[in-house]
Amino acid sequence: MSNIEEKSWKTLNKDLDRISAMEQAVAYTSRPLVAPGLALAFMAITGLAVAAFIGFEPLGLVVIAAAIIGAYMAINIGANDVANNMGPAVGARALTIGTALIVAALCETAGALIAGGDVVGTVSRGIIAPESVAETQVFIWAMMAALLAGALWINLATWVGAPVSTTHSIVGGVMGAGIAAAGFAAVNWPMMGRIAASWVISPLLGGLFAAIFLAIIKSRIIYRPNMIEAARYWVPILIGIMGGCFATYLSLKGLDKIIKIPFSTAILIGLGVGLALTFAMRPVIRRQSEGMENRKKSLKILFNIPLIFSAALLSFAHGANDVANAIGPVAAIVHAVQNGGASDAVGIPLWVMLIGGIGLSIGLLLFGPKLINIVGSEITRLNAMRAYCVALAAAITVIFASWLGLPVSSTHIAIGAIFGVGFFREWYHERVLKEKRVDTTSPIEVRKRKKVVRRAHFVTILAAWVVTVPTAALLSAMLFYLMNLIAL
Repeated sequence: MSNIEEKSWKTLNKDLDRISAMEQAVAYTSRPLVAPGLALAFMAITGLAVAAFIGFEPLGLVVIAAAIIGAYMAINIGANDVANNMGPAVGARALTIGTALIVAALCETAGALIAGGDVVGTVSRGIIAPESVAETQVFIWAMMAALLAGALWINLATWVGAPVSTTHSIVGGVMGAGIAAAGFAAVNWPMMGRIAASWVISPLLGGLFAAIFLAIIKSRIIYRPNMIEAARYWVPILIGIMGGCFATYLSLKGLDKIIKIPFSTAILIGLGVGLALTFAMRPVIRRQSEGMENRKKSLKILFNIPLIFSAALLSFAHGANDVANAIGPVAAIVHAVQNGGASDAVGIPLWVMLIGGIGLSIGLLLFGPKLINIVGSEITRLNAMRAYCVALAAAITVIFASWLGLPVSSTHIAIGAIFGVGFFREWYHERVLKEKRVDTTSPIEVRKRKKVVRRAHFVTILAAWVVTVPTAALLSAMLFYLMNLIAL
């Protein structure tokens, strides 16, 4: 080969290498745009489908816009809120992230479509007086502003990595739009006071119950001479408690569309299911534990399957309840367009419910892994037993709050339970050191002291919770004024 040919080949190879490097760089930089692109495609398809169903008349355009914003809200709820249900199971390695996404997507959609509420309060649980937004156009812009403001805030919180309450986001949006439309007198301030109180009550209750159950597991199972024998007695009881709690939880919160069940009846159903499950699981746990080594790693296996079922049931119940945050205002706008003005309660058309259910799943699949990883492994380290305590605490706290009539947040409860587990472990470690008469103030022992809860996440999440309602309210008020200016 001549020198000229050799130089030509070298030049060609260099050019090909540059082209290959450029293609890899383009693929790398474009990868983060795939998920937002698919989300935008879903929103566009939603708009086109609603347009084909309703038409492009002036009021039809309002419904199309509301449907697109509702799809956007549903995507953000799926990205942020669903992590609370699946995060502990993933963090405990009972489920892979891929399996968790599939299970959650199926259960969320099933919960939304099967047991989602068929009637939604158009003024979001009595936050503002209906007469203050009685005029059709004012009501439509108020609901539209509230929905978009809530979605924007949840989107920002997801980007920051803070699990926030979607219920509080939409409540803040409705409050802000109501103030912008009719002044501060339009807001039901006693209700807002109860919601503000739930910011403290929800995580404290969740953390307290989670810590109590972790203490029971440590004292009655882990620190027993024969852990396997202790587990054979206590694990069926814990599974029975879990089953009874979820039976009560789903009776109260997840089956409203199918049948109305009084609180006392739901408790009796839970007790029956719990006792039956306890006795049914005793031979199962005994067979599963045969041949197991007497160590903590063996115990985790006994909690894996119950943990998976609890995560799936929480997702189903979440889909049944929180889908209203995405599609409730959309249903209210549709009702206002068709019938004029606000109403205390409206029915949800099937196509609106589909937007909410599918949007939840799409948001979870596209953007859920980030929050699932934060909830499951970055706040504190979870294993199957700790994650089980979190799920059990979440179900019990919701039931307890329902009995007291407190408007608690499922997000605050679940995250509070995770912090409760982590802080209990820190306290327990300190107690062990003191019992050993170790000087915990010495520099060496200070370094040894466990800090199993990441303080940075604690501060970020707490700050996001505190500002959720006021930030969503401010965004909503600004959007309401902007929409009115455009409409003039």
